[in-house]
Amino acid sequence: MPLYTAAVTLRAMNSRRGRSAEGRAEVRRDLVAAAVRLFRTRGYEETTVDDIAAEAGVGRRTFFRYFPSKEDAISPDHEVGLARVAEVFASAHPAEPTAALVLRAGETVFDLYADDPALSVERFRLTHEVPALRDRESARVDHYRRLFTRQLRERFAGDPDGELRAAVTGAAVVAAHNLALRAWLADGGRADRLDDYRARFRKVVDMLPGEPARDEPALHGVTERLEAAVARLERHA
Repeated sequence: MPLYTAAVTLRAMNSRRGRSAEGRAEVRRDLVAAAVRLFRTRGYEETTVDDIAAEAGVGRRTFFRYFPSKEDAISPDHEVGLARVAEVFASAHPAEPTAALVLRAGETVFDLYADDPALSVERFRLTHEVPALRDRESARVDHYRRLFTRQLRERFAGDPDGELRAAVTGAAVVAAHNLALRAWLADGGRADRLDDYRARFRKVVDMLPGEPARDEPALHGVTERLEAAVARLERHA
């Protein structure tokens, strides 16, 4: 079969594959895997959207149905992660302790990376090697912080310190999550160590303000611990 005919046939198969949810997920995975391979072997700057599409056996238009740019092809599906966090808050019982709630929400994002550890590790390495990807990922992290803060602000509505409590808690949870997640990825994304790094993330509950109805320790001390955690995160970035 001529190469042109084979390429057309492959693209037609991929077009049909993209008509089901399972097929779309498969096409998305193929595009991400192709981007990872090309960024690694050819270099980020030298790789184009057309290169990625061809490597995955799809057309340029198909690529843009899944990703707005080549940078997005290497990023985890943060829209899914943000939606998972929002759903945890939306479905939570009003009486659920805040510490338990933020841990549940944070661990859904851990799951996003644990679904495919090998790919997550490769993404992590590329993100640290390519400044454009690193800057983009840092911006994405701030989306999580803002989402946690916004959800917690609603939860603490009516509390005199609710605004500050939400900001401190949201920033602390996201900082702790990223410290633990990045450490796991740097360790190779090993399945047998995942629970250890989840436990490391959960330690953040000891640094959070308590429930609004209780007598709380001074927020100044909590803020100092948060700033120290953020400093550690920046040193490891």
